Amino acid sequence: MRLTVIGCTGSMSGPASAASCYLLQAEGPGEDGAPRTWSILLDLGPGAFGQLMGVCDPGAVDAVLLSHLHADHMTDMISYHVYRRWHPNGALGPVPVYAPEGGLERVRGVGGDGPEEDYSGEFDFRTIHSGEPFEVGPFQVTPVRVEHPVEAYALRIAGPAEDGGEAVLTYSGDTDACEGLAEAASGADLLLSEAAFVDGRDETRGIHLTGSRAGQVAAAAGATRLVLTHIQPWTDPELVSGPAREAFSGAVDVAVSGASWTL
Repeated sequence: MRLTVIGCTGSMSGPASAASCYLLQAEGPGEDGAPRTWSILLDLGPGAFGQLMGVCDPGAVDAVLLSHLHADHMTDMISYHVYRRWHPNGALGPVPVYAPEGGLERVRGVGGDGPEEDYSGEFDFRTIHSGEPFEVGPFQVTPVRVEHPVEAYALRIAGPAEDGGEAVLTYSGDTDACEGLAEAASGADLLLSEAAFVDGRDETRGIHLTGSRAGQVAAAAGATRLVLTHIQPWTDPELVSGPAREAFSGAVDVAVSGASWTL
């Protein structure tokens, strides 16, 4: 599996990055049995769609997974809708969109469209449920409910590893430390974890992780690598990564636009 950061800035787009969006790719058999590259998107926040166009063909994306329906994680679904409906080579047809309940209505609201617009020509909305896995090509995805002010999920994704075995990537979505995140992150080869809050500065609980809490989750879960993301533009990343490294002895990276990891 290959993870590429499309956008990683927390809560908004920023001067160095679009908001949350991550491309996960792996090789696997197609419907005809021939090998091909499968591509899924984890979230599609403001500014991310334009950045995606510089990395891969958006028409080749096999599914979009929305961890939750806050605007900073999904508003570029409207850009993707325009791309799929009005592509000069013809409409591209529907791509599966896995999202919490109400995904269609949320996207419709962002687009400003009436109830007659169901996006069925561009998107095939499918509701995710905690603990109920689904497959997209070689990926097995298990959503796990986590702690955030709206319905939100961590995504545990198993897929082919570079060495021929199986690798696990866990994407936290937006969450504070909770049992669901611990479950989703257990034994992960890479934990892509939000760390929007700063220890000693942001005291509100039930919304986001700090660097130290992200590190503690990674350590308790036995993860191999921790990649910190969703850091706001006004935050010095060292204020997050430093405490994370104190809490977790494994590899710690800070996500930046264009960075990639192979599992």
